[in-house]
Amino acid sequence: MLLLIMKPIIFTDLDGTFLNHDDYCFSDSLKGLNKILNENIPIIFTTSKTKIEVESLHQKLKLNEPFIIENGAALFIPKNYKELDFSFLEEYENYFIYQLGLSYDEILEFYNKYKEEFGLLGFSDMNKWELMKYTKLDSQIASLSKQRNFTEPFILHDESKLKSLKILASKYGIKITKGGRFYHLIGINQDKGKAVEDTIKIFEKVFNEKIKSVALGDGENDIPMLENVDVPIIIKNHKGGYINCKIKNIQKSTYKGSAGWSEMVLKNV
Repeated sequence: MLLLIMKPIIFTDLDGTFLNHDDYCFSDSLKGLNKILNENIPIIFTTSKTKIEVESLHQKLKLNEPFIIENGAALFIPKNYKELDFSFLEEYENYFIYQLGLSYDEILEFYNKYKEEFGLLGFSDMNKWELMKYTKLDSQIASLSKQRNFTEPFILHDESKLKSLKILASKYGIKITKGGRFYHLIGINQDKGKAVEDTIKIFEKVFNEKIKSVALGDGENDIPMLENVDVPIIIKNHKGGYINCKIKNIQKSTYKGSAGWSEMVLKNV
């Protein structure tokens, strides 16, 4: 019997998954990351973070990998990535890019129009010190998180207004997702699941074969990503529990955050 071995690709959330929720530490992830890199497997950070934040983390980790930012708004692939041909995509700076989201200006137009009525506090209105307070990020990374291209994270002080806000946002082609700390205003045609689904198709086109997709996440906004891969993995969250989802073949880590991330990578790679 011929055993078919498919090329794997790993998609992973960052906060609370590859990075610990409280201190953003990734030291426990390095064992799993080294296994991935040693086997030449693409690892695609799939995050609510911005392009410049991911680039900063890549630099720390000495990575040259694709990434999906701002909750599925866009896929960025380095132009020199593994000598593969992604030239059928749009070019942006030193990347090939596949965009799904609205522009930041379009998102802010809605946010600024309704922020007072609904009591929203978004990143665009927070100074560096407020961001440090709410995110627990250091000064430099907090400043980077304000340099956005597609989406607006925000705090909603009155949760009872969420349903009305969602209905109103949909009329502007915008939807609301929830991450580990914030709600996010994002384009209605984007989410992590759609971005992962399309990224898989892009890589299968380049490889000219089917791939085995693996995804790891800990938050509600990771559910669409987990629903669109062959091997979905939930990481135990910082509260010691798991997000509620009904994916049949879901795997769950024993440990929280980065320790759970390495645990599950080593089991599945």
